[in-house]
Amino acid sequence: MRFLIAAMSLAALVFSGNAALADKRVAFVVGNSAYKNVPQLPNPAIDAKSMARVLRNVGFEVVEGSNLTRDAMTTKLLEFGKKSEGADVALFFYAGHGIAVNGTNYLLPIDADLKSEMDVKLGAAINVDLTLEQTMADAKVKLVFLDACRDNPFAAKIRSAKATRSVSVDSGLAEMKSGEGTLLAFATGPGQTALDGEAGTNSPFTRALIANIASPGVEIQQAMTKVRAQVNDETNKAQLPWGHTNLTGTVYLNPTATPAAADVAPVTVAQAGEVELEFWRSIKDTNKVEELNAYLTNYPNGTFKSLALARIAAIQDGPSTTTRNLTAGVDPSTFTEQADQISEDQLGFDKNQRRDVQRRLTGLGFDIKAAGKFDGETRSVIKRWQAARGYPATGYLNKFQYSAMQSEIVSTRVASSDNSDDEPTHRRSSGGGGRRAHGGGGGMGGAGGLFGHVIGGLFHR
Repeated sequence: MRFLIAAMSLAALVFSGNAALADKRVAFVVGNSAYKNVPQLPNPAIDAKSMARVLRNVGFEVVEGSNLTRDAMTTKLLEFGKKSEGADVALFFYAGHGIAVNGTNYLLPIDADLKSEMDVKLGAAINVDLTLEQTMADAKVKLVFLDACRDNPFAAKIRSAKATRSVSVDSGLAEMKSGEGTLLAFATGPGQTALDGEAGTNSPFTRALIANIASPGVEIQQAMTKVRAQVNDETNKAQLPWGHTNLTGTVYLNPTATPAAADVAPVTVAQAGEVELEFWRSIKDTNKVEELNAYLTNYPNGTFKSLALARIAAIQDGPSTTTRNLTAGVDPSTFTEQADQISEDQLGFDKNQRRDVQRRLTGLGFDIKAAGKFDGETRSVIKRWQAARGYPATGYLNKFQYSAMQSEIVSTRVASSDNSDDEPTHRRSSGGGGRRAHGGGGGMGGAGGLFGHVIGGLFHR
């Protein structure tokens, strides 16, 4: 019975009041970082790779790309549109620069060179509304995630052009309405810009998506509530994701069923969930700490937790003849005792001790600048460390957790500028939506004619 449940959870997606099997899931996942005519963005290509891995692990066929020119992006969109015909779920994820001109949103290929409104509208950019309508119209459920709310360097150029002084060019993307069966989610609110995160990691929005949307047994709208809370907390309330939904039922990217108590057996590698097993197989040989941490974030008490921690240790500290068990000898109260501001205050940390905690977190693969203050970003990193060890994840420390942290062997890697002021955080350019509301069940456009005017309109230079 357990194996039947596992097989069903790999393919099942509930999209109405009754459970239904989603045997066709297709995703478009693209991240553009290496822009040719403006400064490059540090993280979108990494964001796309991380998102593609998570989606494949829950049964999506992924059309994936990074650092795409307009021609290459067009090719990927055409491929996605063909594959999404008749799909139970079609998912669109884009990270990179975007721009809103007169209330219409555009995604920017890496070869975009926008100097005027005409450049935007005559083919240098990808119209979001038209793209979604042409590529996803026939899917039963449509999920759209735009991590494109960076501070766009093209906006000032367009505003300064004499021929377009009256044009409305927003720093963030414009509001966008969803049709029936659609969920739209943006990294931040309309017209606002979002944090890109530290170079070499995921943006706060993508990191929250990865941690929540494929969580076992979590419905997508509940997952998005968790995404908003995580980003808001991680950015110290500087960024709040925004969305619009017209889903007509519940949607699970990773549904699960709980077996009867009598059917539960001790956890072994062979009994790992199929989705978790595929996730682990995809990263078990990696040399990137962030990929192993992604597994720990999604499965904080997963079957392969100890192996992931050992891999992180091996990567950071070099080869070892023994496997380190990071929870060996830890006081059992560490796993049950809640930590809060009061318990942390009782530790009496001074600035140097807070720096030491931050250095230790960095040395354990949870990168954080050793600035000597516990801001929102540090709280989020502490939470990730706690979750990875199976401790109550509150973002605060108590004496048990602090003792456990001190007992861990850390890498000699530390933050490079402990005494400097906080570095400015990179921002991503406009990310958001166009204004369009369909009547009735129009969704993102009627079925049929999927590519009828794509070549002559959307994708024609």
